[in-house]
Order: sequence, then structure tokens, then C-alpha cells
Amino acid sequence: MTTYLTHRPRRLRQSPAMRRLVTEHTLSASALVLPVFVTERDEPQPIATMPGVRQETLETLPQVVDAAADAGLGGVMLFGVPLVRDATGSGATDPDGILNRAIRVARTAAAGRLTVQADLCLDEFTDHGHCGVLDARGGVDNDATLDRYTAMALAQADAGAEILGLSGMMDGQVAAVREALDAAGRTDVVLLAYSAKYASAFYGPFRDAVESTLVGDRKTYQLDPANGREGLLEASRDIEEGADIVMVKPAGPYLDVLAAVAEHSPVPVWAYQVSGEYAMVELAAAAGAIDRDRAVLESLVGIRRAGADAILTYWALEVGRSLREGHNAGGAR
Repeated sequence: MTTYLTHRPRRLRQSPAMRRLVTEHTLSASALVLPVFVTERDEPQPIATMPGVRQETLETLPQVVDAAADAGLGGVMLFGVPLVRDATGSGATDPDGILNRAIRVARTAAAGRLTVQADLCLDEFTDHGHCGVLDARGGVDNDATLDRYTAMALAQADAGAEILGLSGMMDGQVAAVREALDAAGRTDVVLLAYSAKYASAFYGPFRDAVESTLVGDRKTYQLDPANGREGLLEASRDIEEGADIVMVKPAGPYLDVLAAVAEHSPVPVWAYQVSGEYAMVELAAAAGAIDRDRAVLESLVGIRRAGADAILTYWALEVGRSLREGHNAGGAR
């Protein structure tokens, strides 16, 4: 060989110990959040399109919260699955509604060991499945929906939620909720804005999980998958309105948006690895097409590498336990 190789990058890949030493991004259990579905039914319900995930009950929820705390997770994000729904999603603001009851149960079980987070959106509670109330023409009424969101925020804060996940993608939702909370003396409640939430096909299994009644789509309020700059714009506006944290959702198909938001955001940036991302890996692994455990970690590290400070993922408990046991969760092995 005539050319002398001054630079040999493979020197830093020659052993597991060397690779760990120069790993640029790792995962930590405290930066993982577990989404949890809570049903009003008497027994937990498996979710066919999400192998290994189920709807919990108020009785089984404390066990899940306790396991999440023991694994060192940063929090649980709660979603309610009511048995009865109506046009305005009245169950979302009912103190005895399933989500508000779940918040109280989770807060007691957590005992300060992790944060209790709640989804602030009407889609789980409306009989039409949209994230807001409808006008006379059947469209989502943005400003009327904000009134419902502020009432929902106050109910969730009263129930004990520490972080509210504003996922409805209504214009002005962060400002409206922040103003309502502050006026009620709840300046302590953290607002997580689902800022860049795309109208994605990857939500399919989630809709099974919450037994969605939606007919049609949410393209008039969720973002067009073709638009990257719009995601950055939405995040910027939410920050101006008082968001404490901003979110990109889904995570995997939108790593470019996540990276752009992370580069510009002065507040923490989170990402939601959604149900379809989870299901694809689980179903592909079940078919023998991929190495499941490696794919799980690779997908999460990729999200972390793109700039996520924390990740909502249905693998949070499994990965958190693995990290707790000292297993490597970053870089090549």
C-alpha cells in the first residue's frame, strides 16, 4: 500500500470498551416516559395492534406506576378510555371522569418518585373522535375548543397532574391554558406542548388503544407530513405563548423536524415514539425479520441523537429496567 493512512477511524471501534468510551449519545431511564391507557372497565384489556401493551384499570394502575418508578423512569403519561362519550367530551372535565380519577391514583402511587403527566385533549372523550368541539358545519371550532381545554387543564391540575400534555393542535392553546392556570394560582403546573404534531398514519394502533370513534381525519389541525418548517414555526409560537417543553410527534419519521426544533429551542424538546413505530418493530420481530432488542435501542438512540431531551415510548419500562441493571443502551456494542 503506497498511501500512508494518518487517519484510521476504526481505531475507536476496535473493542466494546473503546466504543463505550467514545459513544456520543446514550439513553437514561430518567429521560423516558411511559404512556399508559386507563380504562373504566373492570379488567385490563389487551390491545391487539400493540403486542405487549394493554389498557390498565384503576386497580392495576398503581402497580404500573410503582414499576415505572422502580425502573427510574421520568414519568407516566396518562390517557383515559371512558365507556361513555358525548359531543363536548364532558368526561374530560368531570372530576370523577376516568382520566381525572387515574391522575389521583397515579399521583398517590408515585409519591414523588416520578412525574404524573396527563393528556390534555378531547379526542378520547368525544363521540365524534375529534380533538375539539364541532361547529354547525361539522368542522372543529378552534376557539370554542380552547374553552374546553382550559376547563380540562384546571380539572387535571386539581386532580394532581404535574405536566399537562397539550396534544390537540388548536391555535392559541398554550396561551389559553397558561392564562387559566395562572389565574387560578396554578403557576406550578408544567405545560408540554405537542407543537409539531403531524397528521400521521403511524397513529393507527393508538386509536385502537383509546377506542377512537373518529371518522375522517385531523388534517385541518394536525400538520402536513410534507412540511418541515411549519413544525419549527409551531414550536416557536408555543414557546412564545409559555410552553415549558415542546414536542415533536411522531418521532422516527420526523427526525429532521426534531433536529431543527432542538437546534433552535431554548426549552426542553421531547419526542413521542408513537404506536405505529412500536407496532412495526414488534410485528417485524415476531415475523423474524429483525433483531427486536437491537431495533428497539437503535430507534431510541436515533431519536436521542436527533436532539430529544426525553422520549415518550411504549418500551420505556423495559428499557428503563435494562438501564437500571447496567446494560449498555447507546452506541455500538
